[in-house]
Amino acid sequence: MTAHAPTIAFAGIDCLDIDVQVQVAAGFVGFTIVGLPDKAVGESRERVRAAFNALGLALPPKRITVNLAPADLLKEGSHFDLPIALGLLAAMGVVPPDEIRGYVSLGELGLDGSISAVAGVLPAAITANASGRGLICPAAQGSEAAWAGEIEILAASNLLALINHFKGTQILTPPVPMLAEDDAQVLDLRDIKGQESAKRALEVTAAGGHNLLMIGPPGSGKSMLAARLPGLLPPLSPAEALEVSMIHSVAGQLSEGKLLRRRPFRDPHHSASVPSLVGGGMRARPGEVSLAHNGVLFLDELPEFQRGALEALRQPLESGRASVARANAHVTYPARVQLIAAMNPCRCGYLGDAGMACNKAPKCGADYQSKISGPLFDRIDLHVEVSAVTPADLSLPPPAEDSAQVAARIAAARAVQAERFERLAPGRNIRCNAEADGQLLEDIAAPEPQGRQMLTQAAERMRLSARGYHRVLRVARTLADLEGSEQVRRIHIAEALTYRRVMPGRNS
Repeated sequence: MTAHAPTIAFAGIDCLDIDVQVQVAAGFVGFTIVGLPDKAVGESRERVRAAFNALGLALPPKRITVNLAPADLLKEGSHFDLPIALGLLAAMGVVPPDEIRGYVSLGELGLDGSISAVAGVLPAAITANASGRGLICPAAQGSEAAWAGEIEILAASNLLALINHFKGTQILTPPVPMLAEDDAQVLDLRDIKGQESAKRALEVTAAGGHNLLMIGPPGSGKSMLAARLPGLLPPLSPAEALEVSMIHSVAGQLSEGKLLRRRPFRDPHHSASVPSLVGGGMRARPGEVSLAHNGVLFLDELPEFQRGALEALRQPLESGRASVARANAHVTYPARVQLIAAMNPCRCGYLGDAGMACNKAPKCGADYQSKISGPLFDRIDLHVEVSAVTPADLSLPPPAEDSAQVAARIAAARAVQAERFERLAPGRNIRCNAEADGQLLEDIAAPEPQGRQMLTQAAERMRLSARGYHRVLRVARTLADLEGSEQVRRIHIAEALTYRRVMPGRNS
């Protein structure tokens, strides 16, 4: 007899249908899994055998063959345990074979028959819902699957509960969707004294979804400023929360199956490798740039990162997606992030301070900052100098304006942008000024004649690239939105130009 148990394989956050075919036939006693399984899938037979023994079930003394179709697609992960076990139970006549075919199942089996959590339950549930099938998953991830909509979910803690459910002796309670607790401490801008120009740049960054580079000596507050950006950004929309949670689900980082509600803030150490930043590894997992999707990727001590890792970020920053190509996989993950970077002006950190700079200045600054390639530097919209905080600044009372007041202005600017793009570019899913390009950018950010003249002259004098020119336009459009101006005026162009700079050691 041959039984079928549908499941899925992952290609990024996309799911591919897999048909687990289990045949129990006469012949030499054996348990074989075919269909290009990896080592984790190949070991499933031992976990399934032990789980059956724990339930008092003996495998039939026959030839058991499990085929994972299509056979030319690599199968990876321990989530194939549950569909293999269900297919075997159906082939043995323990559960109805027709009912098993109506569910997509995934889960890892323990030796005692328990069903453990696995990665990717949320996208699997969405795929099952789209195909009109139910989902069988671990009990710990039932609330995660419940976000897929009107779908029948069997969230079981062990294999025995599933058997009893199909026999009608036990009813599994349908799970309910749950949100992650929003109990993280929100850092406030009022904690930072001085640095008014940097705070202004941070507000513009949040309002338009731009990338930001802060350059300043040690202890000037660059990391403090970056850590306060999540408190200025608008909350995730339902669609954005689902996108972010799907990526974290595939990465196995969705805690307790609860949907994320805060924008991600990822701050990898500067020793991070290329696969950890952009994705990859044996199973082409998402990297930091994808885990920060719809949120912030903060790179502190930017020049200390590996040159190859930084260069690998260029394509995701430009396209909003990270493509990982391997010999056995080619997947694409969403990667629409705000890059916030911080760095010292030189290795000792005190370039420009005659009393503290090393004796190699200014050459040390040019050499240090030139570790950042021109193309990557060009992809950063705002470059701001963060000067050292003086004792006089520290003795001042806290600033009058807190993060909530700044966030209100940002939310108003974002609302204007959302309405504009919904009207001018319906269906393109553009959410902020940093994502506008081409003719759309020219239409929404066309400055008044005096501003156009200033931009043209400055672009020639500063030798801006076409990308740099358009990024100035995007920032100017955001400045106009913050001011409530429909027209991009000369003053907006002037301020936007102050956020472009030429790195030392470059001729352009």
